Amino acid sequence: MDSSFALYLGRHTLETALLLAAPILVTCMVVGVTVTLLQAVTSIRDMTLTMVPKLLAVGAVALFLGGWMLHIVLNFTNEIFGHIQNIGH
Repeated sequence: MDSSFALYLGRHTLETALLLAAPILVTCMVVGVTVTLLQAVTSIRDMTLTMVPKLLAVGAVALFLGGWMLHIVLNFTNEIFGHIQNIGH
């Protein structure tokens, strides 16, 4: 295992983590901005109004994209185990 492989492995790990986290983070950001604008327009200052829509949106995104996320994680895990197997030989 040389330094270029370690850098590749680190970069691939970070890219996979970003790919998995991006849909949920973008959803939280969009829902948060929308609710904040709604609160600013209507002068509603309820703290639960900011959390409940975010939780519902994140749950919906996780439900709809869960299969895709699982596929990405399984491919990454199989690739890592393949590299581990090759290192052992």
